[in-house]
Amino acid sequence: MKNIIFSIITLVTVAAVTISCNQSSNKNSDQQANDSTTIAAIPELQSPTLNDTVATVTSTDTSSQEAEKSDVKQAQKFTIAPIIKDYLTLKNALVSDNDQAAANAGKQLFTTLNNVNMKSIPANKHKEYMEIAENAKENAEHIGDNAGKIDHQREHLASLSKDVSDLIVLFGTTQKLYQDHCPMYNDGKGAVWISEAKAIKNPYYGGKMLTCGSVKKEF
Repeated sequence: MKNIIFSIITLVTVAAVTISCNQSSNKNSDQQANDSTTIAAIPELQSPTLNDTVATVTSTDTSSQEAEKSDVKQAQKFTIAPIIKDYLTLKNALVSDNDQAAANAGKQLFTTLNNVNMKSIPANKHKEYMEIAENAKENAEHIGDNAGKIDHQREHLASLSKDVSDLIVLFGTTQKLYQDHCPMYNDGKGAVWISEAKAIKNPYYGGKMLTCGSVKKEF
């Protein structure tokens, strides 16, 4: 009798273990299926392809090249003609002993110099231009601010004329110009000016000694 009861208990235990193992196995299978479904639902992360990288680099290079070409074209178009025009107006006002007209011309020249597009200046001449232009702006500003003080205006014209002469040498000119020289100005030290005409008309003495001076250089 004891043997029969033991056998029954053993069979019940084995059956219970078997059912538990089967349930555990089924749970693992269900979990794996769910994991697979979740992974499949996640969009695939795409890495940039070689073609995409090459296209980006090519686009950047092309933009850089186009910018450089634009700068070169601007540099080729750069001219000091507007600066020359305003300078000649100022110089002619002093030839006529007109300090107010000289002041107006000085202010206009100062504005013109300030409005120069620095990107349009050739790279190899940029530094030299800056040095000349800064001095020219200072002289133009002094002339513009000193209507009624024509002697002071003429002092700055001497320095400004040197600046303009240097700009002509640096960039050239399509207009026929002359560099004239007054030997008596500044206590005999002399001074130059730029003129559009070969005939001498002295801006340092005006009507007092209009024809004092000589042509020293043609541009």
